[in-house]
Amino acid sequence: MAPPPDGGGGGGIMSTVLMFAFIIGIFYFLILRPQQKKQKERQQMLSAVHKGDKIVTAGGMHGVIAGLDEKTVLVQVADNIKLKFDRGSIASVIKEADAVTSSSKE
Repeated sequence: MAPPPDGGGGGGIMSTVLMFAFIIGIFYFLILRPQQKKQKERQQMLSAVHKGDKIVTAGGMHGVIAGLDEKTVLVQVADNIKLKFDRGSIASVIKEADAVTSSSKE
């Protein structure tokens, strides 16, 4: 029998480790990093809302913020009708330019 060649198996293990590191890097940059960035932007949007902002809730309810608490918002949806929502239920804040554009399309 011939003796095994020196260092024959070490290169295979190193290439496998590099391949897994490459896959983990791609996973991080394509999935985790954008998700963290989006979550950070949402947190900033929720902390930046103030009285008078037009919002849309996750359920599709449109209204104007009439009051704010630490964890809840009071949303006016019609004359003398105000509903209390959790801040996390705010899906988006409607900018004045968006409101003008959408009303001109109708």
